[in-house]
Amino acid sequence: MPALNVEYTDEELVELRELAREQGVTLKALVRASTADHIARHRALKEGSEIFARTFRDPALAEAIAAAGLDDGPTAGSAGRAA
Repeated sequence: MPALNVEYTDEELVELRELAREQGVTLKALVRASTADHIARHRALKEGSEIFARTFRDPALAEAIAAAGLDDGPTAGSAGRAA
């Protein structure tokens, strides 16, 4: 199995060991779970931002918002706007 050597400061290592002890897991399990959680969170945020951008680029949405008299959405013909 491939491995990755990661260097930590003494203070970081003390904190990681303390956190692992608090959670009742090994240091290796803590780091592995933290990495997996970070990857999953990153993927979910990326997917969510893509869905958000796709939704607000939809001209039908802009037309519906304009027809409803709302002024906080994308304008017809715009590429959307930042949240």
